[in-house]
Amino acid sequence: MIWNRPMETLSRNELAALQLQRLKAVVERVYHNVPAYREKMQAADLTPRDVRSLEDLRRLPFTVKQDLRDHYPYGLFAAPMREIVRVHASSGTTGNPIVVGYTRKDLDTWSELIARTLSCAGADADSVVQVSYGYGLFTGGLGIHYGTEKLGATVVPMSGGNTQRQIKLMQDFGATHLACTPSYALYLAEAIKEMKIPREKLRLKAGIFGAEPWTEEMRRELEYRLQIMAIDIYGLSEVMGPGVASECPVKNGLHIFEDHFIPEIIDPVTEEPLPYGEKGELVFTTITKEGFPVIRYRTRDISVLHGEPCSCGRTHVRMEKVSGRSDDMIIIRGVNVFPSQVESVLLKLGLTEPHYVLVVDRVGTLDTLEVWVEVSEKLFSDEVRNLEKIERKIQRELESLLGITAHVRLVEPKSIERSEGKAKRVIDRRKK
Repeated sequence: MIWNRPMETLSRNELAALQLQRLKAVVERVYHNVPAYREKMQAADLTPRDVRSLEDLRRLPFTVKQDLRDHYPYGLFAAPMREIVRVHASSGTTGNPIVVGYTRKDLDTWSELIARTLSCAGADADSVVQVSYGYGLFTGGLGIHYGTEKLGATVVPMSGGNTQRQIKLMQDFGATHLACTPSYALYLAEAIKEMKIPREKLRLKAGIFGAEPWTEEMRRELEYRLQIMAIDIYGLSEVMGPGVASECPVKNGLHIFEDHFIPEIIDPVTEEPLPYGEKGELVFTTITKEGFPVIRYRTRDISVLHGEPCSCGRTHVRMEKVSGRSDDMIIIRGVNVFPSQVESVLLKLGLTEPHYVLVVDRVGTLDTLEVWVEVSEKLFSDEVRNLEKIERKIQRELESLLGITAHVRLVEPKSIERSEGKAKRVIDRRKK
């Protein structure tokens, strides 16, 4: 099912013409309304009149996350606050939160894009969509919520957690589609099995899973355990939230909704654009957003773009599943974790040596985080009771900062590999 067939099946020439028209408009908008963008363009000796073709996009400066932090909270908004009807924000655990704003038209656009996404997963007005993404400042829950209503389907606004209740209502309300992170979907599958609920008691047909990287192996596991079609979706708050791209039933890459976003792939080191088929960093320019448009936003997500036609009939370019990030961020159970956050806790407490490594694994269906920390020779020979006390203290501090549980393991001196260059701070065993 295709929600907006005229737009999603535009010929490439028609799409390019529409993108150029919208690109010119958004460049004019940020140049005249956002001093930070205007200063960057002036520094590059550019004005909106220099954007005459889609190729000219490459001449515009990049936008990075630090730009968003530097202009916290509203410095990059391109509409007056009286026109902003909603804001969302990141957790801000590594600095100023990233704040994004939406006009009423932006929210309509967002809902339209989620309706397209849900249609990709086979949902329609007869569907019941259980939204188990978190609600609040996070864009996942509310984004899917309003898109479901736009589609005309019934929304069950569960948010995350409370697993047994999730499953009870999934049965009682007849949920046909489940929207959550893939790791939580696996946890739900385990709980359904433990509760001895026969699969025929559930009406689930498909899952719309995103907000964390997941593999093809995870897809097969989800589809087997839940007996559904598992669809990968992509989005980030800086660009829109969920609804930037979605797999169709062909499951051969995620269609980027190009009438609203222009994607690029660049070499993350040289920053030079790469052709379709080559792996690099995803960059997005929003061409219809009013409240918080972004120009050439570097996502740090690594992927590949493919322009060949898809058998589903959609003409928009496809991106491969995100395979990693160009920075050090790791995602654990949907939470962004930076090694620098762990380092700040360890150095602040001063109870251990400044040598550590994060070990990320998957036990059963849930991601786990273990932090190995070296101790001094003197401390290592101390009483076990004292070592356990230190472990618990570090664990409490990390849980308070990160919002997830991290098991702390104190290890003997010199047992963590040293590096003369960039230290390897993360061992991610989920990738095997």
